Amino acid sequence: MTDTIRIRDLMDPVLSPVQRAALEAAAAHPVDLTVDAVLDSARRRTGLSDFGEHDFRDRLGLWLAEAGADANRTALGRAQVFRLVTRYATTRLKLVDLFARHPEIADEPLAAPIVVVGLPRSGTTHLVNLLAADPACQSLPLWESYEPVGPQHERLPASRDDRRARALAEYERSVLLLPHQQAMHPMEPDHVHEEIELQGPDFGGYMLEWVAHVPGWRDAYLAEDQTPRYRWMRRTLQAIQWMRGDRRRWVLKSPQHLEQLGPLLATFPDATVVVTHRDPLSVVQSAATMIAYSARLSTQRVDPRAIFGYWTDRIERMLSTSVRDRPLLPAGRTVDVYFHEFMADELGTLARIYATAGLDFATQRAAAQRYLDEHPRDRGGRIAYDLRADFDADPAVVRQRFDFYARTYPVREEVR
Repeated sequence: MTDTIRIRDLMDPVLSPVQRAALEAAAAHPVDLTVDAVLDSARRRTGLSDFGEHDFRDRLGLWLAEAGADANRTALGRAQVFRLVTRYATTRLKLVDLFARHPEIADEPLAAPIVVVGLPRSGTTHLVNLLAADPACQSLPLWESYEPVGPQHERLPASRDDRRARALAEYERSVLLLPHQQAMHPMEPDHVHEEIELQGPDFGGYMLEWVAHVPGWRDAYLAEDQTPRYRWMRRTLQAIQWMRGDRRRWVLKSPQHLEQLGPLLATFPDATVVVTHRDPLSVVQSAATMIAYSARLSTQRVDPRAIFGYWTDRIERMLSTSVRDRPLLPAGRTVDVYFHEFMADELGTLARIYATAGLDFATQRAAAQRYLDEHPRDRGGRIAYDLRADFDADPAVVRQRFDFYARTYPVREEVR
């Protein structure tokens, strides 16, 4: 029987002893959120010094300046940003070194990937993991997205790879600190993750918005052509494929692609694109709940209403851009997946995608069913959401902001 989880302390968090200890430990060891501190740390970790083109410094500087200027951010929240950007800078050093020593990586073909795009919290993660169960395809597990370059180029079993061990330790730590997070967004090391993570070492993309309050970065990101960040991501995928020695078809996904269809298709012009659709109110309440819950560690005062307002606006922008850019999608290689239909018939949805991608679903059905059997829905618990109680929001009023989307896509209303 699935456990129902109701988080009632979003606005006034009741901290556990483990959470209080983590906050106190971080306060005793403050970090320096400056470009020089991050890059020096990455140099010490790797013994390397060449970061490649220096245009990334301005983007990194904006990330750090915004997070550093947030007076509401805890020392643990600052440390979280420092660890993240240091990991990205470390990966950048390793990739630049690898590209210099092995220029043949640029010749690696990435043929006809299947790319899942859609709102966050709209089933994209479940769908890409289901697709990735196909042994004829390759995908990106979370542990490898965090550290795409290992200490050697031969392909090690995951059980023997130190990178996976580090990701597992981080996962176990996150479960202790935020136990309900896994019910909202599982982050096990072997879970198929977003390749958008690979844009991190070029300090692009919208990922930082999920970690910190950075409206200035959001505006800069939305105003800039993201095609160079997508080229960096593609080159990193080529490096991963070269190190694996594996040229199977890629299965990819990220909600960010929904507002970056132009750069996505410029990078993968032969992709089959799977677009997920869900009630935007369900998406916003889920995203805002998840962020407000984790904010008990990263901010001194949690303001669920402000978080809800930010993500209502953010999802509206994302959907508006996706509706505008819909004509960019190739008609013969695009599949629309509605959340309620997907949940009612997962294998049928998969069969439609396979037909569009030119693959034989009959050979994959058993693997897909095995994945579903091993990963029952809501296995980590089911979150009970309450838009009115948690965010003081009237669903009817909020829904008006998404009328333009409902007129285009017949999503089923879930929040009333």
